[in-house]
Amino acid sequence: MSAEPDDALRAINESLDKPSAARIYDYFIGGETNYAIDRAFAEKARERIPQLGEYCRTSRQFLGRTVRWCAAEAGMRQFVDLGSGLPTVGNVHEVADEARPQCDTRVVYTDNEPIALTHSEMLLADTADTDRHVAIAADVMKPDELWSRVMATGLIDRDEPVVMLVNAVLHFLKDEANPDRLLEFYRNQLPPGSLLVLSQMTNENPASESERKALDDLVDYYENTTNPGQLRTSDEFARFFGDFELVDPGLVYAPAWRPDEDTLFARVPSESRVIGGVARKPA
Repeated sequence: MSAEPDDALRAINESLDKPSAARIYDYFIGGETNYAIDRAFAEKARERIPQLGEYCRTSRQFLGRTVRWCAAEAGMRQFVDLGSGLPTVGNVHEVADEARPQCDTRVVYTDNEPIALTHSEMLLADTADTDRHVAIAADVMKPDELWSRVMATGLIDRDEPVVMLVNAVLHFLKDEANPDRLLEFYRNQLPPGSLLVLSQMTNENPASESERKALDDLVDYYENTTNPGQLRTSDEFARFFGDFELVDPGLVYAPAWRPDEDTLFARVPSESRVIGGVARKPA
């Protein structure tokens, strides 16, 4: 459900007080829904990590490859994208429908960023089947409310496996926010056979002491945004899959997950600074 016009405008104005992680990400991957405050922040961040834009594009490519595999190879038809961010090239519904020519996929996008929601609604009105694809306002930090809104769309069948996507979101959930509790809740909502797609930036195995310091500096710098965060190693990240069974090739650097001819960092995946995986809920 969308906010009333006055409430939506107020939320948008408030969201422009600080740089937004969603809009910074949009800028880095070549999107157009970002503002001067976001672009200035992004360029300062790029001074710290020159390849930060490539890391963001790597996350987006990972999303596309996993959605394509889930739809075409695993035969999945239901997708819930948590913290979907701003729409850009290669949105979940576009990739899923391309992978399944039957065009029988159903997608629910969720985000609490008012600008992201507004643009998602505009995009879906122009490019999607609004009987199968919707965007809703919901906060991943309020799991009961979010899942109630997802189910209220009427698009998700409780008896059919679901693909839940949490792409490039978890590095904005610090341990103090108890992401373990959140992920446990969301895993519990999924029927057996469902797939969980997770990715985030990592500080694992920096190439040098200067890179380690740069990654720490980047985390400190993001404290000035609406979405401060935390980097994690693979071992720290793996717990978010719970008892789900990782699909081959497992939890890896994102470019190593079924790469194609367009995959960035395919020769040396560890240079991407992005880890991810897909796991299936046991019967």
